[in-house]
Amino acid sequence: MIKVGKLVFGLAWLLFPGFTFAQHKKNTDKNSMVMVVGKPLTRRDSVLVDELFYQALREKTMENASAAATLFSQVLEIDPANDAGMYELSRIRTNQNKDAEARQLLEKAVTVNPDNEWYWLALAGNYEKINDIPKLENVFKELVRLNPDKPDYYTNQARAFVLDKKYDEALAVYNQQEKLFGKNEESIFGKQKIYLKQGKLDLATKDLEELIRENPQEIRPYLQLSELYNSNNQNDKALKVLESAGKIDSDNALVHLALADVYRDKKDYAACFNQLKTAFAFPSLKIEEKLRIISGYFPRFPDPEAKSSALELSRIISVAHPDDARAFTLYGDMLVQNASYQQAIPVYRKSLTLNDQTYAVWEQIIRLELGENQFDQAIKDGEEALSLFPNQAVANYLLGVAYAQKGRVKEALSYFKNAISLNPTNKELLSQVYAAMGDNYHQQKDDAQSDASYDQSLTNNPDNAYTLNNYAYYLSLRGEKLDKAAQMSRRSNELQPDNASFEDTFAWVLFKQKKYPEAKTWMEKAIRHNQKSAGLAEHYGDVLYFLNDTENAVKYWKTAKQLGSSSAVLERKINEKKYIE
Repeated sequence: MIKVGKLVFGLAWLLFPGFTFAQHKKNTDKNSMVMVVGKPLTRRDSVLVDELFYQALREKTMENASAAATLFSQVLEIDPANDAGMYELSRIRTNQNKDAEARQLLEKAVTVNPDNEWYWLALAGNYEKINDIPKLENVFKELVRLNPDKPDYYTNQARAFVLDKKYDEALAVYNQQEKLFGKNEESIFGKQKIYLKQGKLDLATKDLEELIRENPQEIRPYLQLSELYNSNNQNDKALKVLESAGKIDSDNALVHLALADVYRDKKDYAACFNQLKTAFAFPSLKIEEKLRIISGYFPRFPDPEAKSSALELSRIISVAHPDDARAFTLYGDMLVQNASYQQAIPVYRKSLTLNDQTYAVWEQIIRLELGENQFDQAIKDGEEALSLFPNQAVANYLLGVAYAQKGRVKEALSYFKNAISLNPTNKELLSQVYAAMGDNYHQQKDDAQSDASYDQSLTNNPDNAYTLNNYAYYLSLRGEKLDKAAQMSRRSNELQPDNASFEDTFAWVLFKQKKYPEAKTWMEKAIRHNQKSAGLAEHYGDVLYFLNDTENAVKYWKTAKQLGSSSAVLERKINEKKYIE
């Protein structure tokens, strides 16, 4: 089956100059849509019509559309066959989106004066809006009659025939156009689409091959011909055409893009990617097209090959378009997708030097700085971001996190409260903010405020795993509400299994409940998932001590010391060989 691209019907005549006045007359043409018969005007009526008409024009010029419409309507009441008045009133009604009324006026105008080109043009625009193709065909027939030296009228008439599936009539119009004006890309491409709809690939390619012979330096026909071949499973012919085009213009990015398409269809993905890289290196290929192509990789994420390819192409874009912030934003995004977080930071910063008005870039760079423990820089960038976007709740939250990491609890809490007030309906964000506030109140030893914040976090998201874990752990440290702590900790492990920190918390809650065998089981899970944690080793030693395994308890306490534990009582545990609170 021959494959056909989507036919786009457009009118090249939607903007046109003003009108010329026409003589009033009766029209008895057999193609007339509406019969309008003018009545004889007295001299007084003629003078009044002229006065009203020019007064209406003045009102229209002054953009008093309502007053102008009233005056043109008065003209038509006195002189029903005044085609100029019909036309002018139709233009006002069109601007008022009263297309049906405008259409009636124009249909009357062309019956009164069928030789006014502008009336027919306006009527064509009206018919296009309602997709009345048969009437459009007739309009273009009249326009060709009135102005046979205008190629666009033939083109649009042919397009109307195509939309009405009258392919032979459309071909006849294109052939007539070529006889009058010679062959050109417009007619050849138009005929080509028809041939494809008729299943005549040989005729579609024949005209393009002729166009290439006549204009061997023009690249567009090569691209069109290769697309035809490639779309109809003739990849080798398409490749040959494009290779010829490449010899003529090796720096044409569109040729390389077309080659990439052919190689992809031939399943030669390495060659396809090489052609894409070559095309992307040309600044002449618009960045919008490059961004569109890269977006095609996104649905294939998290496939490593797709992410790697998108990363390389985005890097090339940043080289080809060094003054476009979008190039560096995309490159930064692809670095993040490939877990190259440190490398992404300076790339995002370059984007901001080119355009600091994209909030998403500020947020991304602050998140990366927090992840890389660059807290001072995160504070600096967070403050600058908020100077530009003061009402962004997330930016306030992130800046609060940065201050919290620096131990500046007062500033942190201030920004957390800002985030809550700026976006009081985003439950996921509220849960994160209240969780962070709970951590900070705990650091201040304000247990009541800490617990209240954690409760608020869970109210907004009962399955916030980090809140469940931290809340449970701090309760266990205080030896309070251990049943609630156990319930929360168990749930956090269900939400994020194999998390050594969460497993350690649950083991410690069980330890506080004196459920030592269960605590031992969970401590062993935690150690399997993290064998380098001094805290886990010390906790395991504590559990073993209460299981009467003092020898191994001391062994794990010593391991904790070797791993760098800063526990104040660890040395005493080792020396005294007993658990110390």
